[in-house]
Amino acid sequence: MISKNNLVENICCVGAGYVGGPTMAVIADKCPEIKVSVVDINEERIKAWNDDNLDNLPIYEPGLVEVVKRSRNRNLFFTSDVDNCIKNADMVFISVNTPIKSAGLGALQASDLKWVEVCARRIGAISKGHTIVVEKSTLPVRTAEIIKEILEATTKSAKKNGEEKTFSVLSNPEFLAEGTAVNDLFNPDRVLIGGEDEVAIEKLKSIYLKWVPNKKILCTSLWSSELSKLTANAFLAQRISSINSVSAICEATGANIQEVAKAVGLDSRIGNKFLNAGPGFGGSCFKKDILNLVYLCRYFDLDEVADYWEQIVHINNWQQNRIYEKIVDKLFRNLSGKKIAILGFAFKANTNDTRESPAIQIASNLLEEGSILQIHDPKVSWDQIFNSLSTYYETNKLDKSNINNWTLENSVESAVNNADAVLILTEWDIYRDINWEKISNSMREPSWVFDTRLITDPRKVRDAGLNLWRLGEMESCKDGKFGLS
Repeated sequence: MISKNNLVENICCVGAGYVGGPTMAVIADKCPEIKVSVVDINEERIKAWNDDNLDNLPIYEPGLVEVVKRSRNRNLFFTSDVDNCIKNADMVFISVNTPIKSAGLGALQASDLKWVEVCARRIGAISKGHTIVVEKSTLPVRTAEIIKEILEATTKSAKKNGEEKTFSVLSNPEFLAEGTAVNDLFNPDRVLIGGEDEVAIEKLKSIYLKWVPNKKILCTSLWSSELSKLTANAFLAQRISSINSVSAICEATGANIQEVAKAVGLDSRIGNKFLNAGPGFGGSCFKKDILNLVYLCRYFDLDEVADYWEQIVHINNWQQNRIYEKIVDKLFRNLSGKKIAILGFAFKANTNDTRESPAIQIASNLLEEGSILQIHDPKVSWDQIFNSLSTYYETNKLDKSNINNWTLENSVESAVNNADAVLILTEWDIYRDINWEKISNSMREPSWVFDTRLITDPRKVRDAGLNLWRLGEMESCKDGKFGLS
């Protein structure tokens, strides 16, 4: 519904998840003159966003509590009243979940656009006057075409009933890294806006100009914008798989992955970001976006290109399987009844997101071997771990006889109690300062520490009488000294 002064006054965001919630909170914070409503059919999630105790927000992101506190109930509102918010909005952001299809054409590669279509149809049915519809979810290329087709059909139907309604469709993908999302929103590398309607583009651009320099706002076609998001994530995932593949070479040759990564990263043509070897990438986007790209390539008969990108996902899975096999090997190739402390279940530090976390596959494999897992993570809930493991077991058709052989511990000390091994999977700061001397006294000998994030001090771990395996380092390396023995 176009406002009289031709400026955006009322924004509705459909989807109160990891993208919609923080993004709208920052827009509301920087644009106090705009009413921002975040809507979701998940009433429990909305209740959490409105909780008087801001520590109970459904998403953990450093700095998010302060941003929400400044704007909530001033010009930032969280509600399950979807229809009313859409009806009153000048601009509607679509920020719904787009998981990989589990069955049918394109299964395990193509995105399931069910909720995008449902959202588009609802916008078409409820909106009034002219509405700018903005894709915020990460979507396959040419998804905007589907949205436009649905909205155009709605426009024709409304016209028959004597009602005038029109739409502009824009693409405005997010480029957020979980754990630094709030800072990424306040200080973005770039803001990308794709579209054909120059007036609509300028309206969206005017919102970002409240805090983003004009030179950082890039305007493109719809299709370039959609593909740019997929490509950016594919490139980042590619770097992670590349450095992880090199970590295996380091273990075989006596090179040190941190030294190699530093040397490579000092090349100005390459840079040092996303060169930290680890158990593999996770989160909602990387795997999904690469598989979308693979599906798109195969659709256009670009099989060689599809094979190239698909290998990145293969290396990611291989790295997680390699870590699991290493644990089995070191624990005498028998994990039955052995307790393993898993430190960290989120896919990275400073987030409570467990989607596609490397911990899921590794933990499931360890459970399949008959081990008992004692899990600790400062931000991940029991329900999240249970749902993650259950989904993985169902998707991979695994025997569920051992699926419940785990507990969520409230401290590192309780997690390692009587454990045969400690496995560090998330680089939380609290795991950097563990008292290994104290830890070793509560573990069963011979005790192992498996550091997949390279955050331990090798000398302190070994001085405590613990065996240590660190990703990307030859096992003969002692006390930080590397090389062939």
